[in-house]
Amino acid sequence: MKEDVLFISLDSCRYDTFEAAYVAGMLPHLAGIAPLHRAQAPSHFTYGSHAAFWMGFTPGVEGCGDPLLNPKAGKLFRMAFSGHHSRDQQGFSLDGANVIDGFRRLGYRTIGSGAVDWFDPSTETGAVLGEPFERFHFAGNTWSLSKQLEWLTAELADGADDQPVFVFLNVGETHVPYWHEGADWPCRPSPCIAFGGDRCDAHESARRQRACLEWVDAQLASLLKRFSESTVLICADHGDCWGEDGLWEHGISHPATLTVPLLMQLRGEPIAQGS
Repeated sequence: MKEDVLFISLDSCRYDTFEAAYVAGMLPHLAGIAPLHRAQAPSHFTYGSHAAFWMGFTPGVEGCGDPLLNPKAGKLFRMAFSGHHSRDQQGFSLDGANVIDGFRRLGYRTIGSGAVDWFDPSTETGAVLGEPFERFHFAGNTWSLSKQLEWLTAELADGADDQPVFVFLNVGETHVPYWHEGADWPCRPSPCIAFGGDRCDAHESARRQRACLEWVDAQLASLLKRFSESTVLICADHGDCWGEDGLWEHGISHPATLTVPLLMQLRGEPIAQGS
């Protein structure tokens, strides 16, 4: 299992949301992966960040010279012909059109599931991000983590015991409108709407996103346990603006949309700065 890889993107999750829950001890399963790092996402919306992820440009810790934590110093997923080689010896060296194709060429079974519409294979744009996977599941709506995990569990059970896996999971509950199954508030209206308005509420946005994140942590317990000795990368693809500089939601370049949480372990070993 040390060569298995799990990559989870918490869609739209702000760094301060994650940090508050992490410090309060409300994310026991996610916190068990590695120390929390404040990182910069490669883009301010889902497609842009994941397209960069697929080329090995995962979120990086600003001002940090440590490989893996800063892709400029050394990538966890190093694609051939993607710039000069740095200190990548600990990560994965991949040939192919993207990270997923690279793992397939190494003999991995590649399995993915997306929640937000950028992963919808029924659209030409949405098909792009999921197409490289051998098996890909689109949840059908943003708040479908239970169904996604059920599908992933079945896929993992069907694979050969001796074949390594690359598993990707895009979690939608932390995306607007910040809702999860069984939540004690209605799914809509959203407290965060692009361009703002009377219904926008920064305090309620923060409360709901954090509650969703804490719910997600509990749901991920079994999956994270299965990959406890493997390589695990957990991050947000971007954050949201909640009224900063008069801005709301994402798809805009701003510190609130670009600053994201990052946790990483390599073959079961947590990655901390200076390690």
